[in-house]
Amino acid sequence: MNRKPTELLIDLASESNGGRVSAASDELLGPKEGLLRPSGAGWETRRRHAPGHDWAIVALGLPGIIHHIVVDTTGFAGRHPTHASVESIHLVGTPDIVELVRDPGRWTEIVTRSTLTADRQNTFATESTAPVTHVRMVIYPDGGIAGLRLLGDPTPPEGLLDGATEVDLAALVNGAGAIDCSGPNFSSPNGMLSDSDDPWLSHRRRTPGHEWTIIRLAGRGSVHRLEIDTTGLAGNAPESIEVEALDAACSNPKALRKANWNQVLLPTRVGPPDVATYTDLEATGKVTHLRLKLHPHGGIARFRAFGRSEEPWTFPS
Repeated sequence: MNRKPTELLIDLASESNGGRVSAASDELLGPKEGLLRPSGAGWETRRRHAPGHDWAIVALGLPGIIHHIVVDTTGFAGRHPTHASVESIHLVGTPDIVELVRDPGRWTEIVTRSTLTADRQNTFATESTAPVTHVRMVIYPDGGIAGLRLLGDPTPPEGLLDGATEVDLAALVNGAGAIDCSGPNFSSPNGMLSDSDDPWLSHRRRTPGHEWTIIRLAGRGSVHRLEIDTTGLAGNAPESIEVEALDAACSNPKALRKANWNQVLLPTRVGPPDVATYTDLEATGKVTHLRLKLHPHGGIARFRAFGRSEEPWTFPS
C-alpha cells in the first residue's frame, strides 16, 4: 500500500498536468472539459428517461499509479448521480478513442459501483499497483459532477530511461515525486518538480533546525548535475541549501528518515534569485532518492537533477 502523505499525492489528471477529457456520452448541460477544471463548473448530462448510464473517458496528463479517486459533487445537490464506478487502462502512444469506447472488455474496474453523497468530495481508495494512462468514470444514471481528481504517483514514460540519455530524474513529468517533507508548508514540494508557477514554499521556522523534502527519482541512476532555481523568490529564498542521496529498495518515508544518507552537494550559500547550476558533486554511485535541505527555511521555484537511468521505479517498493 502507499505510505506517503496524501497531501503529497499528485493529481495525475489535472489540466495543469496536461490531463484532458477525451470523450463523454453526453455533455448537453455542462461541457466534459469542466470535469477537470478547478473552477467547479463541472460536467453535466441531460436527464435520462431510458435505462442506461453516462460516462466520461479521461486521458491522464501524467500516466501513473492511482491511489485515491475524488468524485466531487459540491454544488450539484439534487442533480448529482446516485452512484459511480471507475475503470482504468494502460495504453502506449495515442489510442483510437472510438476503439476504447467500443471495447469495454479492455478496461479494469478499480472502483466498483459506489454511492455518491451530495455536496461532498467523495473519496475512494484503490488497491491497484499497475500504471494507468486513461480512466473511464461511469455515472448512474445521469447528472452532474463538479470535478474529478486522480491522486497518485507518476511513472516514467515508455522508453524514457534508456541508460544513455541524460534526463531530469527529479521531474514529475518523467515519473519522479516528493514522498516526504518537513512541515508545515505553504505549498507542496511537488510544485518545484514541474514547470508550473507554484514553488515549494515552507513556513518560517522559529525553532532550531531546517526544512527538507525527500524526492523519489524517476529511476535508479547516477546524478551528474543539479539546477536549483530561486527566481521570483526575493526575500523568500533559503540562506543555504544542501542535497543528500540514498540508494534504497523502498520508499517508506519512516524508513528513509532513519537511513544513512550521503552528501551530494555540501551546504552552499544561496545567492541572489537566479538559476544556479552545480556540477562539482560528491560521488555517490547510483541512487534512488534525493533529500533537499533548506537552511533554515524558505522556498525553491524549480529543482532539477540531471542524470542517467535504465531502472524505472516500481510500486510497491
